[in-house]
Amino acid sequence: MKGNKLYVGNLNYATTNEKLQGLFAAHGTVTSVKIIEGKGFGFVEMSSEAEAEAAKNALNGTEFDGRSIKVDEARPPEDRPRRNFNDRRY
Repeated sequence: MKGNKLYVGNLNYATTNEKLQGLFAAHGTVTSVKIIEGKGFGFVEMSSEAEAEAAKNALNGTEFDGRSIKVDEARPPEDRPRRNFNDRRY
């Protein structure tokens, strides 16, 4: 891994930041948790790359809140091209 931020996918929509933090805290120090509401995924940042790797290996594919979660290294956000809505052709 190259970082300490993890992507967590296939989350139950009822999962809270606190519950997710508790799950990952068993594998190291959690520095931040952010669930993207209504999307079923979120991000967890651990205090070190080694802790993030350990959490990923331990939790990927496990059941949490009734769902089999996917844990992977978070990718940096992609630059999306800006759309010019004034240039539409009909």
